[in-house]
Amino acid sequence: MVLTGPVIRRRLALCMAAFFLLFTALGGRLFWLQVVEGRALQRRAQSQWTSESAIRPTRGRILDRKGAVLAQSATAYTASASPRQVVDTDRFAALLSPVLDMEAAVIHKKVSDTSRGGVTLKRQLSRETAQQLKRMKAEYAAAGSDALNGLYLEEESKRYYPMGEFATQLIGLTTIDGVGQAGLEQSLDRYLSGKAGHVLSQVDGKGRTLGYGETEYIAAINGGSVTLTIDASIQSFAEQAAREALEVNNAKAVRVLAMDPATGEILAMVNKPDYDLNNPPRDDVETLTTRMRNRVLTDAYEPGSTFKTLTAAAALDAGLVSVDEGFYCAGSVVVDGGKIRCWGKPHGAETFAQALQNSCNPVFVEMGLRLGTEKLYHYIDAFGIGRRTGVDIPGEADGIVISKQAVKRVDIARIGFGQSVAVTPIQLLTAVCAVVNGGNLMKPWVVKSVCDADGEIIRRGAPQVVGHPIAPQTSAVMRRLLEDVVTLGGGKNAYIPGYHVGGKTGTAQVYIDGVVSRETHIGSFVGFAPANDPRIAVLLVVDEADVPVDFGSVTAAPFAREILEKSLPYLGVAPDTGETPAPGVTVPDVTGLDVDEARKALAEAGLDSVLDGAGGKVIRQLPVAGAQMSAGALVMLYVAGPSADGESVQVPDVAGMPVTEANRLLKSYGLEMQIEGSGLAVSQSPAAGTTVNPTTRVAVRFQPP
Repeated sequence: MVLTGPVIRRRLALCMAAFFLLFTALGGRLFWLQVVEGRALQRRAQSQWTSESAIRPTRGRILDRKGAVLAQSATAYTASASPRQVVDTDRFAALLSPVLDMEAAVIHKKVSDTSRGGVTLKRQLSRETAQQLKRMKAEYAAAGSDALNGLYLEEESKRYYPMGEFATQLIGLTTIDGVGQAGLEQSLDRYLSGKAGHVLSQVDGKGRTLGYGETEYIAAINGGSVTLTIDASIQSFAEQAAREALEVNNAKAVRVLAMDPATGEILAMVNKPDYDLNNPPRDDVETLTTRMRNRVLTDAYEPGSTFKTLTAAAALDAGLVSVDEGFYCAGSVVVDGGKIRCWGKPHGAETFAQALQNSCNPVFVEMGLRLGTEKLYHYIDAFGIGRRTGVDIPGEADGIVISKQAVKRVDIARIGFGQSVAVTPIQLLTAVCAVVNGGNLMKPWVVKSVCDADGEIIRRGAPQVVGHPIAPQTSAVMRRLLEDVVTLGGGKNAYIPGYHVGGKTGTAQVYIDGVVSRETHIGSFVGFAPANDPRIAVLLVVDEADVPVDFGSVTAAPFAREILEKSLPYLGVAPDTGETPAPGVTVPDVTGLDVDEARKALAEAGLDSVLDGAGGKVIRQLPVAGAQMSAGALVMLYVAGPSADGESVQVPDVAGMPVTEANRLLKSYGLEMQIEGSGLAVSQSPAAGTTVNPTTRVAVRFQPP
């Protein structure tokens, strides 16, 4: 067939059109790859022929005031794999599954993704696990097997807390990546974390480093170290006392704070319950969130009678009362038509000093009213009540004070003895320290110094006076009065033979669903020593103790005493052998005795007692036998089991007790109470000493005092 000119021209045009379309498509594709996707493809190519490894910095240490390590970074390991180098993914996963404690399917999925140059299998491996993996890899390689080809181990840092459950909420914790998550670990993260470095090297198609390739190395900058004012020894004393207080009182929580009154340095801070910092309950978010909260700073509460320390100081400083001024307690006082009761039996005639020893509510109602709104609020503000102290720990709350414009006369009366006002523990102890240290309100602080990785100090803490709420002369008087509270008054359970200890107990209200609970309280004790020159002040708060008698003198004072008794010799404060202390009493051993026999033995030794539990036998006592206590101090008797005759109990004497106290005493014997009237107990049936069966109902008649 002979092609004519038109046919040839038509076919030539079609060929040219086809070549043009092909050239256009290729040009467009080339433009797309080079211009539109050029940078992305370049990054992808670079990722295939280069490998970048981060160099994690070593997180800085947290130390106590004497250099004891509270937090440090220990070596841990990361197991990773190069999917392109793994020969048999099924066997690779099966071999590593039991060692890494991971499901084989999870490992298989990770190493099957050949689009990635490397994948992380598991982090924070122990040295033992890492050594086991190294041995396995070496053994298979020596046998000529490629089963673990592509497995790599890299060193990393793991946060380690040598003390475990120790200053948990204060120190805080980090994420698995070493980023501060709570407490000082979070607030000081910029000092502790350091700056990461990296290594960039060239690799072949299977991710292996090229021996002749280029390598870029940028070193990491390690984190600095932080030294705290915390003293690990005093912290350990506080931790032990808090654990015992939590257990013995069957309490909801216990909070402890210790400070140097002269400088505002925090020596110990405890919140129980807590957790081991090395093993936080990350799988239980609710528990972790609750126990991470530093309740010494965040949770305000009505302080109760410990607040009388501030009221007394204010009234004395303002010249509104003298130490020897006489008062009379009839058991209650009426303010604006409402009756405010004293906590126990009427105290009768007493001086102001004795009223503080007796923790007499009516007298401190009078002090609040004498001060009046202007003066009372002046001192409240001067002591820092109702506002943050400015402590260098995250999470501090303000406390609660009724505004001066809204406060009523009855509120002023109640504030006088520690109600209608709420404080945080750190706020209260800071104020009490001002009462006893000469009148200086110190800013509490915990960060003593911060050093960089080279040891150069870049931040240094120092004592800071933020106010002068009372005169030095008033402070001297208050130290003497508060020492008398411990030697002669309601703080006897904090007395330490040979030492001058001052302090004040408190029993505060608890609100449940907006209503004051009559069965649940917050017991507390604030104390300091030596009274003439305070070196340490301690506040111990027991939240909602589940014991028959939950006064602060019983639930808190003995445990605060324990902290002071151990801390004073540690601080180099020797006993004052030249003093003539209140007569010391050796606690007898009454465990195993019937309740009545035990109480009689304690009374003969000059000690009082309270019961915990129901039954006729003493199974445990606190303090233990042989301990030294002041005359009249309380011994807790834990009772259980049948009475001496096997089934019955003897009805105790409740004469003169208020309803709550009588009810608690009868309950401790397993008896029920039928209430008639109100006020103080005047008669009971069956009579005291009568032998009855447990669960017997005792009718008690009460009359106003």
